[in-house]
Amino acid sequence: MLRNNSTLKSLIEKLWQNFWEGGIANPLTAIEQITYLLFMKRLDDLEAKRERDAEFTGEKYTSRFKGKYIVPGSNESIDKNELRWSVFKHQPANVMLLHVQMKVFPFLKDLNGTTSPFTKHMANAVFIMPKASLLVSAINIVEDIFKEIEKDSTEGGHAFQDIQGDVYEMLLSEIASSGKNGQFRTPRHIIKLMADLVAPQLGQRIADPACGTGGFLLGAYQYILTDLVRKKDSDKLSKDEDGFERAAISAGLTQKVKSILDDSFTGYDIDTTMVRLGLMNMMMHGIDEPKIDYKDTLSKTYNEDNLYDIVMANPPFTGSIDKGDINEGLKLPTTKTELLFVERIFNMLKMGGTAAVIVPQGVLFGSGNAFKTLRKMLIEKAELKAVIAMPSGVFKPYAGVSTAILLFTKGGETNQVWFYDMQNDGYSLDDKRNKISNSDLQDIVERYKKRNLEKETDRKASHFFVLKEEIEANDYDLSISKYKEEVYDELVYEKPHVIFVKMENIEDDIKKGLDELKVLM
Repeated sequence: MLRNNSTLKSLIEKLWQNFWEGGIANPLTAIEQITYLLFMKRLDDLEAKRERDAEFTGEKYTSRFKGKYIVPGSNESIDKNELRWSVFKHQPANVMLLHVQMKVFPFLKDLNGTTSPFTKHMANAVFIMPKASLLVSAINIVEDIFKEIEKDSTEGGHAFQDIQGDVYEMLLSEIASSGKNGQFRTPRHIIKLMADLVAPQLGQRIADPACGTGGFLLGAYQYILTDLVRKKDSDKLSKDEDGFERAAISAGLTQKVKSILDDSFTGYDIDTTMVRLGLMNMMMHGIDEPKIDYKDTLSKTYNEDNLYDIVMANPPFTGSIDKGDINEGLKLPTTKTELLFVERIFNMLKMGGTAAVIVPQGVLFGSGNAFKTLRKMLIEKAELKAVIAMPSGVFKPYAGVSTAILLFTKGGETNQVWFYDMQNDGYSLDDKRNKISNSDLQDIVERYKKRNLEKETDRKASHFFVLKEEIEANDYDLSISKYKEEVYDELVYEKPHVIFVKMENIEDDIKKGLDELKVLM
């Protein structure tokens, strides 16, 4: 949708540029402020639609903008209608800036009531707009963005909710400061791959212990809705740019399905900005009361073990936690977060629950006691279904670390492990990450689902099984290089006398050329 709309792309780039030129250079700060404006606009539009629908059907509806609003920190009472985007956008610039800062934004922060996660995490949020001219220009661009979304929705036949979600995803993809402290956004096509591999189902509880902007939760959400459409009317499915089947969010989102999905997703993060962005990202995609909270899931304050059917995650790769803060349920003899998070994910799962987690490849072969203990746990206390090695360029330009996807089911029995050596993810493996024609993603999904039928054992291929006994004998090493047989092309050299004859012929040609040049001089 969005990828084919150059006008929307241009408007989003213009919005970023305006914030940069207006003095907000930190991308995380900029996207927070942009998100607040998108919320103000979308809230007004939704309320207007609900009011029109109620008038048409004769049903009673009380708008969020009905009644009086007491301005925090004062006794001033104003008509809530003055807080609408469609009203305040016509105010003079300086008046509008003060109005949005002191009245509209506080109203937005308390939007979902005092008990909602959204209100809780908006408590310390600040509306930062250094000058009135930036607010005016940003409002005008947001207006143009929504007009273009409406146009694309009408002319292109795409659901408004889907395009709006795409717009927000593109905004998030511009966070250039990602990569600090081992945290960076997981590419959407890798999230889609992992969702297809674990295949979450409606009614399952799904979690991410280090959720960032909520990408994995949304990946599971999109997969579930697509799967519902697939089972009901597969003609409504289409392939996206990465070859994955997808349906419009609206296609499978009945009120009954929505009520189930609203209680299906849980995320945690230790960055308050990421928590707010994650909440808003989920709400932008149609989940009205997302459950994303601020919490260190490795610490003693976390106690949600054995609760989830699915866990999908790309936890921080670097860093460590203070030994005294580590949760008592985590038994690995280490403070390394990349190891503790895998144990945390294992503990979060119900018996029979499945996880897909991205780890740095060092986890697969590290020789330390904690590394071996973790790998042994995945083999002996779970069914380690697959190890998918990814090329080092997958997370560029943020990081060049080599990674792998681990898929395991808690409480299962490991008899053999399926390995896949991914060479291409559909994008160039340099900093530009341009789309290319070669991709292993669909091959991975197809072969993973058929792996027990084909029983691949050819170690020279990109995919094969390794028996548990062999892995045990190798200190539970899970690096694909330990088991894959490299294929070398045999080089055939010409006989020495043939090479000498060719050299003599070359010398003759050079001498002939020099003689011709002398004649011309």
